[in-house]
This record gives sequence, C-alpha cells and structure tokens, in this order.
Amino acid sequence: MATATHPSAAEAIPNAAQAEISKFDALSERFWDEHGHFRPLHLLNPVRLRFVAQRCGLSGARVLDVGCGGGLLAEALAREGAKVTAIDLAPGMIEVARMHASAHGISVDYRVASAEALATHEAGTFDVITCMEMLEHVPQPAQMIATLSALVRPGGSVFVSTLNRNLKSFLVAILGAEYVLSLLPRGTHEYERFIRPSELARWARAADLTAHALVGITLNPFTGEARLTRDPSVNYLAHFVREP
Repeated sequence: MATATHPSAAEAIPNAAQAEISKFDALSERFWDEHGHFRPLHLLNPVRLRFVAQRCGLSGARVLDVGCGGGLLAEALAREGAKVTAIDLAPGMIEVARMHASAHGISVDYRVASAEALATHEAGTFDVITCMEMLEHVPQPAQMIATLSALVRPGGSVFVSTLNRNLKSFLVAILGAEYVLSLLPRGTHEYERFIRPSELARWARAADLTAHALVGITLNPFTGEARLTRDPSVNYLAHFVREP
C-alpha cells in the first residue's frame, strides 16, 4: 500500500494552469451574483454542504477548502461551526471572498496559496478537506488527490466533486450548460479534463484513501432544484477517508 508523504520543496510547485486561474480570476467580481454566471454553484451548494455534514462532524473541526473561489462553500462550512482555511490561486477570488465574509461577520482563513505549498508545512493537520469542481481544471488531477491525502489527518475525510467523462456529460455540461442555456460562460470546461469515477477511485486508492460514498448530483436549470441521485453520469460527489 502506498503511503501519503509530506511533499518536498520540488513537489510544492502548484498543480495549476495559469490560463485556468486567469479565467476564473476575471469573473471574481461576479461570484456572489446569485443570478449570474455562478448561479449553478449557488444552487448546488446547499446539497453539497448536506452531503459533507451528514458524513462527518463539522463543529470544531479543522476544515480545508481547496479551490475555494469566492468562498461559497467555505462560508457555509464556517456557519456549521468548522474552523475553515480556504485556498485559491486566483487573487481576485480570494479578495472577493474576504470582503464577503467580513461583511457578513464570518470567520474564514482565506489564503492565496496552492495545496502543494500548504502540504509542505501543514500535512496531516486537517480533519476534513473539500475540493469541489476543481479537479477537472488542474493539469495533474491524480497528483492533486495525493496532495489532498497528504493534507488530511489519518482517519479524516476528503470530499470531491467533479464531472464524469462520457457523451451524456458532454451534452449536458458543455453543450447544454455553456452553449444552449448559457448557464456557464463558454469555455468553462474542457471535455478531455473530465474524470471517470473509476479513474478517481484508482487515484484515491494509490493515495491511501478509501471510498465511502459516490453519488450523482443533478440540477434542473428551469426550476433551480438540485438533488442527489444514484446516477453519477454527469456531476458526482465522492467521500473518501484517509487510511490510519
């Protein structure tokens, strides 16, 4: 069995593409517009929060939100009593997140930082890690899973959401969401970066993470209803636990 180790200085190079960072940084001022480009995230957030809260204790837990964007999930986790650290490599997103949290009296430790850099000095210190809708935007998603495993304490939980790679997900998440319904800006996703659950499971096993749950998550763009399903063919959520 592989063992998650503390990354060396060389391994602390951010697992990120500058074009992806710039793309989201340019949209940062619109992040909290519930009717704008990030509307799908606002609708999905309560469902994701419930998925996390039902599977681990959040009150008093040390939680890390990786790829936090403007702080949507980070704030929700903090409201549940978690001690939240939230990181992103888009400076504009972190600035917006800090301003929104301050305006609403919510305490979150926001940082412009990579998971790799954090793992060099805070490995194994987090009870819970969330990484939502980020894996499909990084150059090496398998390595990101290994980094998340290094950051969580033994027995701690890692939660991931991403997009499956198949014809249905292409039609729904790219053609439908970006080109037909304009729910997301065109170019938000690249089909080749989508991740099959079997790939995610393989990377997790290699990083000493045991799968505890895998569910689909759907969003009706006309009613705004988001819910969990047994079908992970498009968006899906996964819960892993770090082996002791």
